[in-house]
Amino acid sequence: MRAALLDLILPSRCAGCGAPGAVACPSCTAELLREPAPRPPDPPPPGLPECWSATAYDGAARRMILACKERGRTALVPVLAASVSACVTAWAAALPPGGGAAAREVWLVPVPSARAASRSRGHDPVRAVAAAAARELCRRGRPATLAPLLRHSRRVADQAGLGSAERAANLSGAFEAGRGAAARPRPRGRGLEDVAVVLVDDVVTTGTTLAEAARALRAAGTEPAAAVTVAATRRRRRIRRNAEYHRQ
Repeated sequence: MRAALLDLILPSRCAGCGAPGAVACPSCTAELLREPAPRPPDPPPPGLPECWSATAYDGAARRMILACKERGRTALVPVLAASVSACVTAWAAALPPGGGAAAREVWLVPVPSARAASRSRGHDPVRAVAAAAARELCRRGRPATLAPLLRHSRRVADQAGLGSAERAANLSGAFEAGRGAAARPRPRGRGLEDVAVVLVDDVVTTGTTLAEAARALRAAGTEPAAAVTVAATRRRRRIRRNAEYHRQ
């Protein structure tokens, strides 16, 4: 809240590079939209849907995500949402022609933040980004809506510093699909077969969070078509191979 008030009172500075004039300068905004592409973790966890990200989780992109998520700079939500909508558009364009899948209405399902985290931050950044991305897609002519289908079923530990196996154990069974009509929006005059359910998160690291979210949706009878994030961490296996090459 303090950061959001300061953004209103003081001259804006780019959260990515510190340049004065805007919360996100054109150069850093371009970095967030640099190259929407499949960026799955290596190796991907079982059950992870096709995973797209707009950019790598480093540099200005990392600083802007953290500024929005941890320091309350909610003015960055539309900028991050633009990268999510760009990923959805690129993913749909890459689908095979003829099946009609690219024309389906998109439901953006945010990975839920823990209640304690949302309280401490004062907002739920992933849900806010998913909602803004749905509005952006609609403005571009693609039917889309926010679909908050998931919730936490139990408490989980902080993921920071955990390896892939520890993350998987920490998140096993952590999500469930919400019950009731409020959690499941209706397709606009169509059946569920005309809807593409897409998971949304800010960053993909090991993929365990998105895989657990996908498991919870499947348990409720909904198959996620894809997962999109603003950014992806560098692939660990590739980093290890490069380090081994340089040691030789």
